[in-house]
Amino acid sequence: MRKISNLLFLCLLVTQMNGQIIDTLSLSATKKLSYKTFILPAALAVTGAALLNSELNNSIQDKSNRVFVSDFQTQIDNITVFTPMAQIYAGRLFGYKPKNNVKHQTVSIITANLLSFVFVTGLKNAVKADRPDGSDQLSFPSGHSAIAFTNAALLFQEYKESNFWYASSGFLFATATGVLRIANKKHFASDVLTGAGIGLASGFLISYYNPLQNIKIGKKKKGTALLYPQFGNQIGIGAVILPNF
Repeated sequence: MRKISNLLFLCLLVTQMNGQIIDTLSLSATKKLSYKTFILPAALAVTGAALLNSELNNSIQDKSNRVFVSDFQTQIDNITVFTPMAQIYAGRLFGYKPKNNVKHQTVSIITANLLSFVFVTGLKNAVKADRPDGSDQLSFPSGHSAIAFTNAALLFQEYKESNFWYASSGFLFATATGVLRIANKKHFASDVLTGAGIGLASGFLISYYNPLQNIKIGKKKKGTALLYPQFGNQIGIGAVILPNF
């Protein structure tokens, strides 16, 4: 009975988080960038920071441990973290019209994820919070959550006018990534919430303003950017620029 109640608690937490994100975005889908766009990301980041080293944070982790059992371990979170990014490119294959072309999307992905990575890495090394499993002191904030929500925000901006539900689906994978990081004992709820806030802010900011989009290396020279995931103590994204001759 206790396992069922704990599972319902986690499901409710995830449902409320996704519902708040989608409801907020649906209200501002047609508006331009303003300070209101960053209210939700800021709220998530501040809530996560407030939970850090708190009893509630430990309580949520304990409930997660009881629901997913002590030896739970999965690598699915290393897949779901990049699913929203893949959806950005795959949307046109399903017949949905994106806002930008592939080149524009690629530059936005690189820039937004780099911005998110810089903030996350800086906080990790400044805070030095222990992970739930004690493996290192890089727990706060969650890099997986930041990357997933960064690309979920980009996905939403790309397809919100073509298909709102497809545009919003990235937040399901991003939230699943955060939950699995808690279940894997790699992060506390505080880490996931703050990572989600950083990711959303980075994605929204670059969607509306990306100075790199205006940079032209040459009029006749074109290149292809290949993105690939990087794994290790910190997850990240690598890029290789291949010139076309």
